[in-house]
Amino acid sequence: MRLGTVLHFIALASAALASFTISPRDPESGPLQDVVTYDADSFSINGERLFIFSGEYAPFRHPSPDTWLDDFQKIKALGFNTVSFYVPWFLVEGKPGDFNAEGVFDIRSVFEAATKAGLYLIARPGPYIHTETSGGGLPGWMQRVKGLLRTSAPDYLAATNNYMSRVCELIAEAQITNGGPVILVQAENEYSEFDGEVTGPDGGYMQYVIDQPRAAGIVVPITSNDAHNNGLNAPGTGAGEVDVYGYDQYPIGVGCWNLDDWVPGQLNDSYWATHLRFSPNTPHLIAEFQAGTASGWNDPGYSYCAQANDEVFARVIFKNLYASAVKSLNLYSVAGGTNWGNLGYPDFYTSYDLGAMIAEDGTITSEKYAETKLQAQFFKVSPAYYSARQVKADTTSFTNNSALRVTQLLDQDSETSLYVIRHDAYESRAVSQYHLELHTSRGNIVVPSLDGSLTLNGPDSKIHVSDYQVGNKKLLYSTAEILTWKKYDDKTVLILYGGPGETHEAAIISKSKLRVIAGPNVLSRSSDGVFVFNWKTSTDRTVLQIGDLQVYLLDRNSAYQYFIPLLPTKSRGEYGSSEGNPEAVIVKAGYLVRSARISGSVLQLTADFNATTEVEVIGAPPRVKKLAINGQAARTTKTKADVGNATWKHHNALPEIQPDYDDSKWTKVDRLETNNTFVTVDTPTVLFAGEYGYHTGYLLYRGHFTAKGDETKLNITTSGGAAFGSSVWLNDTYLGSWHGDVWTRSRAVVYDLPSVEAGKSYVITVLIDNNGYEMNFAVGVDSMKSPRGVTGFLLGNGTNIDWKVTGNFGGEDYQDPVRGPRNEGGSFPERQGWHQPNPPSSDWEDRAPTTGLTGPGLSFFTTNIDLDLPRGWSIPVYVKFNRDTTPPLKYRVQLFVNGWQFGKFNSNLGPQTTFPIPEGILNYRGKNAIALTLWSLEGGNTRVALDGISLVAGTPVRTGKPEVRLVDSPGWTERGNAY
Repeated sequence: MRLGTVLHFIALASAALASFTISPRDPESGPLQDVVTYDADSFSINGERLFIFSGEYAPFRHPSPDTWLDDFQKIKALGFNTVSFYVPWFLVEGKPGDFNAEGVFDIRSVFEAATKAGLYLIARPGPYIHTETSGGGLPGWMQRVKGLLRTSAPDYLAATNNYMSRVCELIAEAQITNGGPVILVQAENEYSEFDGEVTGPDGGYMQYVIDQPRAAGIVVPITSNDAHNNGLNAPGTGAGEVDVYGYDQYPIGVGCWNLDDWVPGQLNDSYWATHLRFSPNTPHLIAEFQAGTASGWNDPGYSYCAQANDEVFARVIFKNLYASAVKSLNLYSVAGGTNWGNLGYPDFYTSYDLGAMIAEDGTITSEKYAETKLQAQFFKVSPAYYSARQVKADTTSFTNNSALRVTQLLDQDSETSLYVIRHDAYESRAVSQYHLELHTSRGNIVVPSLDGSLTLNGPDSKIHVSDYQVGNKKLLYSTAEILTWKKYDDKTVLILYGGPGETHEAAIISKSKLRVIAGPNVLSRSSDGVFVFNWKTSTDRTVLQIGDLQVYLLDRNSAYQYFIPLLPTKSRGEYGSSEGNPEAVIVKAGYLVRSARISGSVLQLTADFNATTEVEVIGAPPRVKKLAINGQAARTTKTKADVGNATWKHHNALPEIQPDYDDSKWTKVDRLETNNTFVTVDTPTVLFAGEYGYHTGYLLYRGHFTAKGDETKLNITTSGGAAFGSSVWLNDTYLGSWHGDVWTRSRAVVYDLPSVEAGKSYVITVLIDNNGYEMNFAVGVDSMKSPRGVTGFLLGNGTNIDWKVTGNFGGEDYQDPVRGPRNEGGSFPERQGWHQPNPPSSDWEDRAPTTGLTGPGLSFFTTNIDLDLPRGWSIPVYVKFNRDTTPPLKYRVQLFVNGWQFGKFNSNLGPQTTFPIPEGILNYRGKNAIALTLWSLEGGNTRVALDGISLVAGTPVRTGKPEVRLVDSPGWTERGNAY
């Protein structure tokens, strides 16, 4: 077929994926450790400057490693060149000294996926990572460390050594100097806020954290992430200084607000000045910048909250950031994830979608993805930005409308200027007309000069350019924004776009004539070797020919459909070239183009399609004569399986409330002292579950006492973090529950007791939902040590209670190394391993969770579902719970899929009712085990049951993604000594 014509995607040849390795810098060009270099303006990789455009991605929130490459290809398609990732200490060293980074925790698979996708990596091993994880990523056993966390306390530093040495050795192996993708390593994270016993930063501590990766062989630059942008540990500050200073910014906050109106005065335009103040000799680096928003319990949910960070946010807030000449930018986050297996911290629920560009379920329906792609692709072909600096920013120098703020960035070498414009009141919804005075090599020019005026439509922002080089021609100026340009042997292609119905003008220095190839005519003028053309954007694109230059004029919505995949090179593999104008093709293809390569005369695209799609190759090297695209289109269907009506097996999950239950194998609560100074111990023994190695999921206590006969009240305090719940029994008599709310982390409740007989033995059973440890953002407070479990009690007038505690079977000697140290809690079925596939359920009662249970208690349900989803399709699949009556009955559900805990559903808190299950964890073509714990917190004879549970498939997308293999999900085997 002829390129440039339209291909309706119906049936096309398959394009196979191939693996390319990274070639380190030629040894003759200098020492290998100099592969990553930097100056005051920019970073260089192998001698080529680049703007590090990165997205934060959390592999540990996607426990199906084959999906990492899928997501990385989507990130690469955005135009990003880098991914930043945390390593969670608590998932790889659940037991002190026992480092296990295999299977889904193997970061070597992250390196492999990044290499295949052609992405660099910024590694963030901590040891503290925050990122809304339990304890900020610190393992639970850190509660027993006496010294202050994140300080130079010897026992804390010693506790970090095994993890940091082991993880940094893995990272060192994957540095770019060794042919790997890692280009930067961040020391610690957000070491910025101090309270309590610590009044300021400790340079000795940060130096220790920096020395750990250096000792492990890391030679690439070490960076920081200062949460308050105060210059902490910047170069030149002495002990603990990093190579390149970085900071983070969340300009509208991370909560679910500001949907209709942005708060006035919140947009920071002093980033550049602050950078020059603290670190003028290193590139301007922002380690985290807001690209999503958090959603907590009782919020409306991510689909609503994401409106605060939509494509309009991306246009205004991101471009304001570019105006500060940032040269390394990491957007947090580029993809959502899942707080599976108890890894989240209490204020968040299971989903960690964040309203990100790539949703938690892997879909990319967000318009923010498309908008960010336009921006990232522009910077890939704009080398002048790499050394540009801010010249002036005000409301008077460049425009006739004082409501608008314009920032000029200038590259002294090329004379290229970028003009970033927005409303001075960034929240303004005004439609503002303006003219712009540009400083060009042909003198100052006021534009548009031919017709009309420019428009800034409400909350919007634009990047105008002057003296911008496009191949062998110069774009004297353009008020339309640049998507990309590519120079091929036979032509150069330039794509400009603007908002719907806007007037724009551009001028090109050329003696050639202008010819309209397609679309509406434009106003034009030629004078002194400059072609000026003026047009109004529309859905009908205009194509101009000026000599060997083809100019495409698009409206923004049309531009969203264009992809510019890099072509691999022999020396750089999938990375292509880093600077200026890397070889690439330009494709209009709708949903997603993952990658491109040329084999002989055939251009092979790997792409995804969510509908019958027109695929058009706009630009490609002339050696390309044919086109091949993976797969073959087919009808899309939606499927739904009602697992509520499947054959379920049921088992009582709370035998512990029976007086004759044998708890002889439980852990005795017998410690008289603790290193934990976060709270004062006012009980005869230390009750905190973490003291005994239990850190995750449900906790159970049994307290034995001999009655005096006058006990009428039990005052008991339980702690589980925000949204936790607890229930209490005396023998098998239900005393009551704390149902939980958004704010309460620890709760004291006084329960009335039934009459007890003097001299008789009784047992109190307490079930607690542990929602994770607090993070430890403020150094000196040790909030991570906030205990979980029973933390206080008073029975009658002081009757003694002998307590025992249990949690996940084995505690820190956890039984399931495949799913890791946090996946299981302490409920009876979990301790037996019944949540795993093929439990011994043949003799169990047939009962569905839609039948439920009567009265308070805990029940366990399990079933199997067979799936046969077609290959070649990307199909998001979810487990969906129906929410019952209003106000809802109070119950809690844990969801397990093939043994992996993939959801905690609290009926009275919400908002999440739909839980995505990734392919690899879910067997798309075979048997799947679904298990639930259903915990009723209702008294009396109230029947508590799920109103409905179903397996739901989202919109199928015909895909060229790599094959997703099944994750190892061991089935049930009898656990010796399980109790």
